[in-house]
Amino acid sequence: MIGLGKSISHTGASMGYGWNAEKDAKIVYREHLAGDNPKEITQEFKIIQSQNQRCKKNTLSFVLSPTIEDGRELKDKELRKITERFVKEMRLQERQAIAFVHRDKNHLHIHLYVNRIGFDGKAYKDNYVGKRSQQAAERVAKQMGLTTVREVQQEKLNQVKNVRQEIKQIHEKVITEMKPNDFDQYIKYMKQMNVEVIPSINKSNLLQGFRFEYKSQNLKGSEVHRSMSMGRIAERIGFDENVAQKIGKGSSLELLGKTVGVSPNLVMTITKKAIKMVIKKSIGLGMEI
Repeated sequence: MIGLGKSISHTGASMGYGWNAEKDAKIVYREHLAGDNPKEITQEFKIIQSQNQRCKKNTLSFVLSPTIEDGRELKDKELRKITERFVKEMRLQERQAIAFVHRDKNHLHIHLYVNRIGFDGKAYKDNYVGKRSQQAAERVAKQMGLTTVREVQQEKLNQVKNVRQEIKQIHEKVITEMKPNDFDQYIKYMKQMNVEVIPSINKSNLLQGFRFEYKSQNLKGSEVHRSMSMGRIAERIGFDENVAQKIGKGSSLELLGKTVGVSPNLVMTITKKAIKMVIKKSIGLGMEI
């Protein structure tokens, strides 16, 4: 579950957004309030807020978002308990507060509004309120047996790790078995294996690298594996001698039907690779003679 929090001055507008019939809004928590609509609730907040004219951002706005999977299972009673525990963790008990659940999207979420001004006229200290909201939501999620932010992050890291491994395996298969002769063939063969290779070209029309799109992940080559930078890929592709010479002369190459510039380092990598291939062939021919 994710918790977001901040201090706001536009109480009425935010309250109207929270209590929005189009979003299937439903009250799941209410403390020290009697109003039946956003305007009445806002006025009740203002009565208490009038005791502290110095505080301008006098309402606390929070959003509590369980994961989509957790949200599907949560009933109103549990949503109230989540809100109550969050309020307690933030030490906001005995203040005017109201919370609405929005179910208009797959991702259920709670909007909680708390009067920053207490009945004693003192303002709640809102330093690092965003960070404290995250931490409080994390604790509540653990108490309620819900998925925590850390667990979500770890799951995403695991997904990315698996995708990186799969892309690397496909890359190795393409290089060693399909043996592309240039970047166009490499991109084509990778696409046949369901990996989209996207050239990164800057405003100066200079080829800077490749991104790899696979299973909803979009990663730079270096993020997949250090051996998948553009230069390392070029080292393993069998560029034709004539093509390599052309690249060396013009510091450019044909890529997906367009001419793009290449860096001196890439030019050197490609031409050196082609020279090695020529020497290797020459040695092979010499041995045959």
